[in-house]
Amino acid sequence: MPLAPEYAAMFEQLAEQPPAPGLWEMTPEQGREMYRAMRPLNPELPIHKIEDQVIHGSLGEIPIRIYTPAGEGPFGVLMNFHGGGWVIGDLDTADAVCRELATLAEVVVVSVDYRMAPEAPYPAAVHDAYDATVWAANNMHELNGNGKIGLTGESAGGNLSAVVALKARDEHGPQIAFQCLLYPVVDCDLTRPSYSANGEGYLLETKTMQWFWDTYCPDPAQRKEADASPLLATDLSNLPPALVVTAEFDPLRDEGEAYADALKAAGNQVTAVRYDGMVHDFMATAALFESSRKGLLETVSALKAALN
Repeated sequence: MPLAPEYAAMFEQLAEQPPAPGLWEMTPEQGREMYRAMRPLNPELPIHKIEDQVIHGSLGEIPIRIYTPAGEGPFGVLMNFHGGGWVIGDLDTADAVCRELATLAEVVVVSVDYRMAPEAPYPAAVHDAYDATVWAANNMHELNGNGKIGLTGESAGGNLSAVVALKARDEHGPQIAFQCLLYPVVDCDLTRPSYSANGEGYLLETKTMQWFWDTYCPDPAQRKEADASPLLATDLSNLPPALVVTAEFDPLRDEGEAYADALKAAGNQVTAVRYDGMVHDFMATAALFESSRKGLLETVSALKAALN
């Protein structure tokens, strides 16, 4: 299928502008500034209540942002781990998607500002993501939760969601009701066909992914651990039901679909959906592009069914 018209027009406009440096050519702080500009706050998106808190984890304090929908509840609780290759991104870059998920799916969203590389390399992000999930399970009453916990995140956030699901199983942690993996990073292998086909010219590039991995997990041997590359876990059985979302023009497409297949082969309940015409990070434009809206609304339906 061809590229969605809105994205085709966007790439045409970008091509008319002077070439910008690649993310891999920037400092982490420059990359973070660029990502904030790409995913700005949109306070016009409706949300009943937002509250910022700081909770305590095994590595220290973790900032979180809690999005509560209208209604009496209790509600399902959805942990959100932002995207950005474990190097860029924050609560603000995830804000628009969190507002929409909370409002439309009628769930409490707990967005987690986990530690990032290079200041805090692997596995710091994993510890923060898991600790925040344990905190939510222990504070279900405070959150007006119904006892069900879901995990979601885009890209690197999808990676952390998959890893937290594995850790919760292995460490007898919180019971996870659902994992919603949005174009996730699940393997350190950058040689799949989707990298060859889509690794340049579609926002997320192969050089960027190499930079993310080099910054987040400098030791190549550690990248093959299940906490970094969940596709390489030796046991994928007894995991929560999963929705795995991929995009046609995304270098991460093949690994996401391989993870969905591996989860199914291990006996788990899995729905895998590829959105044709879409690029990586397409949820970021769901409030603007009609082509992106479909994926958001179908994801909302799955979350609503699983958590409420």
